[in-house]
Amino acid sequence: MSNLILPFVVFLTLFYAVVKKVNVYDAFIEGAKESFEMIYQMFPSLLAMIFGVNIFIKSKLLDGILNNIEHILIFFHIPKEIVPMALIRPISGSSSLAILNTIFEKYTPDSYIGKVASVLQGSTDTTFYILTLYFGCIGIKKIRYAMWAGLLADLAGIIASIAFVQFLFY
Repeated sequence: MSNLILPFVVFLTLFYAVVKKVNVYDAFIEGAKESFEMIYQMFPSLLAMIFGVNIFIKSKLLDGILNNIEHILIFFHIPKEIVPMALIRPISGSSSLAILNTIFEKYTPDSYIGKVASVLQGSTDTTFYILTLYFGCIGIKKIRYAMWAGLLADLAGIIASIAFVQFLFY
């Protein structure tokens, strides 16, 4: 069934275009031209974000943060292994997925740490990616309130993930 959905949507779009007497080929070519312009506008923002993520990961700053907050994590029964994922998730979805994969390989998805990491992955979003890509693409410069709202939502997702998994499985 799922293999039929995409062809059906394409057929439905083409049918609608024919009914409205739209030249589908010309509309497609025009859309492709616009996509190159959009990629050209987005590239500097994406490059800056990727550069920043790589510097953060390679700088060992994360290890220093973990060493300084380890006693707090132990007190609240928070697995130390999910902190890198919680810190990276608002910045990069692919990096947080790589950390999630590492957690699964080391502890299995059914472990307590694997469950917390899974729920955290689904409960948070890539706030800085969204701000960088979407806001940068359309030229919004004042992102202060959107950034704080997004980070607050991520923090709520992190706390809720830990609390729910502790409540249900600990």
